[in-house]
Amino acid sequence: MRSYEAVTRIDASPADVWALLTDVASWRDWDSGVDRVDGRIALGEPLTVYATMIRSRPFQATVTEIRPREAMRWRGGLPFGVATIERTYSLDAQDDGGTVLTVREDHSGPLAGLLGRTTPDLNPSFRQFCAGLKARAEGKVSRPAG
Repeated sequence: MRSYEAVTRIDASPADVWALLTDVASWRDWDSGVDRVDGRIALGEPLTVYATMIRSRPFQATVTEIRPREAMRWRGGLPFGVATIERTYSLDAQDDGGTVLTVREDHSGPLAGLLGRTTPDLNPSFRQFCAGLKARAEGKVSRPAG
Protein backbone atom coordinates (compact mmCIF):
# COMPACT_ATOMS: atom_id res chain seq x y z
CA MET A 1 0.00 0.00 0.00
CA ARG A 2 1.18 3.50 -0.82
CA SER A 3 0.02 6.55 1.15
CA TYR A 4 0.26 10.31 0.90
CA GLU A 5 -0.60 12.73 3.71
CA ALA A 6 -0.51 16.35 4.77
CA VAL A 7 -1.56 17.87 8.09
CA THR A 8 -2.05 21.47 9.15
CA ARG A 9 -3.41 23.35 12.13
CA ILE A 10 -5.99 25.98 11.23
CA ASP A 11 -7.07 28.83 13.48
CA ALA A 12 -10.74 28.42 12.57
CA SER A 13 -13.57 26.28 13.87
CA PRO A 14 -14.30 22.85 12.40
CA ALA A 15 -17.61 24.28 11.12
CA ASP A 16 -15.79 27.03 9.19
CA VAL A 17 -13.19 24.62 7.81
CA TRP A 18 -15.93 22.13 6.87
CA ALA A 19 -17.85 24.81 4.98
CA LEU A 20 -14.78 25.59 2.85
CA LEU A 21 -13.84 21.94 2.42
CA THR A 22 -17.25 20.88 1.15
CA ASP A 23 -17.64 23.86 -1.20
CA VAL A 24 -15.65 22.07 -3.93
CA ALA A 25 -16.81 24.52 -6.59
CA SER A 26 -14.73 27.25 -4.88
CA TRP A 27 -11.53 25.24 -4.38
CA ARG A 28 -9.97 26.89 -7.42
CA ASP A 29 -10.60 30.33 -5.84
CA TRP A 30 -7.87 29.71 -3.27
CA ASP A 31 -4.46 28.10 -3.69
CA SER A 32 -5.72 24.53 -3.52
CA GLY A 33 -3.76 23.01 -6.40
CA VAL A 34 -7.09 22.21 -8.04
CA ASP A 35 -8.29 23.63 -11.37
CA ARG A 36 -11.85 22.48 -10.81
CA VAL A 37 -14.09 19.82 -9.30
CA ASP A 38 -17.11 18.46 -11.14
CA GLY A 39 -19.82 17.10 -8.86
CA ARG A 40 -21.07 17.83 -5.40
CA ILE A 41 -20.40 16.60 -1.89
CA ALA A 42 -23.21 14.16 -1.13
CA LEU A 43 -23.10 10.51 -0.13
CA GLY A 44 -22.83 8.25 -3.18
CA GLU A 45 -22.22 11.16 -5.58
CA PRO A 46 -19.46 10.99 -8.20
CA LEU A 47 -16.72 13.63 -8.26
CA THR A 48 -14.03 14.43 -10.79
CA VAL A 49 -11.06 16.44 -9.53
CA TYR A 50 -8.83 18.22 -12.02
CA ALA A 51 -5.56 18.88 -10.18
CA THR A 52 -2.98 21.35 -11.45
CA MET A 53 -0.28 18.75 -10.77
CA ILE A 54 -1.76 16.05 -13.06
CA ARG A 55 -3.91 17.93 -15.56
CA SER A 56 -3.86 15.04 -18.02
CA ARG A 57 -5.44 12.56 -15.60
CA PRO A 58 -8.38 13.73 -13.49
CA PHE A 59 -9.14 11.87 -10.27
CA GLN A 60 -12.57 10.25 -10.37
CA ALA A 61 -14.13 9.16 -7.10
CA THR A 62 -17.38 8.58 -5.27
CA VAL A 63 -18.22 10.16 -1.92
CA THR A 64 -18.39 7.20 0.49
CA GLU A 65 -18.55 8.90 3.88
CA ILE A 66 -19.66 12.25 5.23
CA ARG A 67 -19.48 13.20 8.90
CA PRO A 68 -20.11 16.96 9.04
CA ARG A 69 -17.33 18.92 10.74
CA GLU A 70 -15.38 15.65 11.26
CA ALA A 71 -14.56 13.67 8.11
CA MET A 72 -15.22 13.03 4.45
CA ARG A 73 -14.04 10.03 2.42
CA TRP A 74 -13.87 9.45 -1.32
CA ARG A 75 -13.11 6.21 -3.15
CA GLY A 76 -11.88 5.69 -6.69
CA GLY A 77 -9.51 3.48 -8.61
CA LEU A 78 -9.68 0.66 -11.10
CA PRO A 79 -12.68 -1.69 -11.60
CA PHE A 80 -13.23 -4.75 -9.43
CA GLY A 81 -11.01 -3.42 -6.65
CA VAL A 82 -7.78 -4.31 -8.42
CA ALA A 83 -6.51 -0.86 -7.38
CA THR A 84 -8.37 1.29 -4.87
CA ILE A 85 -7.71 4.91 -4.06
CA GLU A 86 -9.24 6.18 -0.84
CA ARG A 87 -8.93 9.85 0.06
CA THR A 88 -9.89 11.03 3.53
CA TYR A 89 -10.26 14.57 4.84
CA SER A 90 -10.30 14.57 8.67
CA LEU A 91 -11.03 17.52 10.93
CA ASP A 92 -9.95 17.31 14.57
CA ALA A 93 -11.47 19.98 16.81
CA GLN A 94 -8.95 21.57 19.17
CA ASP A 95 -9.66 22.79 22.70
CA ASP A 96 -8.83 26.38 21.71
CA GLY A 97 -11.43 26.39 18.91
CA GLY A 98 -9.02 25.62 16.08
CA THR A 99 -8.95 22.61 13.80
CA VAL A 100 -6.31 20.14 12.70
CA LEU A 101 -6.92 19.13 9.08
CA THR A 102 -5.46 15.88 7.74
CA VAL A 103 -5.65 14.97 4.06
CA ARG A 104 -4.66 11.37 3.38
CA GLU A 105 -4.78 9.14 0.34
CA ASP A 106 -4.17 5.39 0.42
CA HIS A 107 -3.62 3.21 -2.65
CA SER A 108 -4.34 -0.49 -2.14
CA GLY A 109 -5.25 -3.63 -4.08
CA PRO A 110 -3.36 -6.11 -6.26
CA LEU A 111 -2.48 -3.52 -8.93
CA ALA A 112 -1.83 -0.61 -6.55
CA GLY A 113 1.89 -0.86 -7.29
CA LEU A 114 1.23 -0.33 -10.99
CA LEU A 115 -0.96 2.66 -10.17
CA GLY A 116 1.79 3.98 -7.90
CA ARG A 117 4.36 3.93 -10.68
CA THR A 118 2.20 6.27 -12.76
CA THR A 119 1.22 8.59 -9.89
CA PRO A 120 3.63 11.35 -8.89
CA ASP A 121 4.36 12.10 -5.23
CA LEU A 122 1.12 13.70 -4.06
CA ASN A 123 2.52 14.99 -0.75
CA PRO A 124 3.49 18.44 -2.17
CA SER A 125 0.03 18.82 -3.71
CA PHE A 126 -1.66 17.84 -0.44
CA ARG A 127 0.55 20.31 1.48
CA GLN A 128 -0.43 23.05 -0.99
CA PHE A 129 -4.11 22.15 -0.52
CA CYS A 130 -3.80 22.32 3.29
CA ALA A 131 -1.90 25.62 3.17
CA GLY A 132 -4.47 27.14 0.82
CA LEU A 133 -7.42 26.02 2.95
CA LYS A 134 -5.66 27.30 6.08
CA ALA A 135 -5.03 30.71 4.47
CA ARG A 136 -8.65 30.98 3.30
CA ALA A 137 -10.11 29.86 6.65
CA GLU A 138 -7.90 32.24 8.57
CA GLY A 139 -8.89 35.13 6.28
CA LYS A 140 -5.48 35.46 4.63
CA VAL A 141 -6.87 34.85 1.15
CA SER A 142 -9.43 37.33 -0.11
CA ARG A 143 -12.76 36.03 -1.28
CA PRO A 144 -13.67 36.83 -4.90
CA ALA A 145 -16.20 39.57 -5.44
CA GLY A 146 -19.66 38.54 -6.44
